[in-house]
Amino acid sequence: MIRDLSQVLRRILEDSRLSSRFPELAEAQISFERPSETFSPGQTTVNLFLYDIREHLELRSNEPSIEMRGGQAIIHNPPKRIACSYLVTAWPVGGEELPLQEHRLLSQVLQVFSAYPTIPEIPFLENTRLAGQEPPLPLVTAQVDGVQSVAELWTALGNQLRPSITVTVTVSMKELFEPEATPIVITQDLQLGQLISPFSEQLIPATAQRFFRIGGQVTDTENQPVVGATVILVERNLTAATDGNGQYSIGAIPAGAYTLRVQLGSLLQEVNITVPVENTESNYNVELQQ
Repeated sequence: MIRDLSQVLRRILEDSRLSSRFPELAEAQISFERPSETFSPGQTTVNLFLYDIREHLELRSNEPSIEMRGGQAIIHNPPKRIACSYLVTAWPVGGEELPLQEHRLLSQVLQVFSAYPTIPEIPFLENTRLAGQEPPLPLVTAQVDGVQSVAELWTALGNQLRPSITVTVTVSMKELFEPEATPIVITQDLQLGQLISPFSEQLIPATAQRFFRIGGQVTDTENQPVVGATVILVERNLTAATDGNGQYSIGAIPAGAYTLRVQLGSLLQEVNITVPVENTESNYNVELQQ
């Protein structure tokens, strides 16, 4: 993932559309070396040194996402947001006034990266683990809080202080393993009545009534969800339509024996049900026969 990110940054700087406007940048090679004391490229180079990787705590989320698949729910933990920070430096070779060449290269790099608030959708991105990440990957360039102590960083690198730009991209790191699918509980046991007091959750026994909201999934003989079927609770004349996952919900109804009728075009299926069943969290699934 991080290797893909570095390659994406390289391709942004090597965009052929920039060659006429930024000829110096177009001729420079892009590297990702540690700019230590021995770093001395043989040709003009823009170097992106990945110096810091850490979780972006301000972007941390505790809200899981729920994916519906085949009538079951898959609960995904929120991805970690990882900030990858690069120290960008320019290393001109040959010619006069090397410091001014260095400044010109840095200016061009700054203009290019500043043009993108997020990583752009370039063709290379489609074949990487960065493709389709939500939200889009933010790209932050030249922020004042990028490197806390530039002098200390260069001392740690064993090199002399030189001008640099910090570029930080925050990527999403998804869970390593696919979570297991779990059945969706649609049937509910409802207790209605008058509260003992405004501050109590207990009901006055004489007023308590028990109702149920029942639901389930309608599938075909190949266990595929049936969309748009009409589900009728005959004795109560209550109807519902199955959704995109073949699921329906009807209620609230009192306990008792009922007939559940499912219709889709010329297909019709009736099943006898008892409400509630022994397990009040059970679903009333129906297989629609051809």
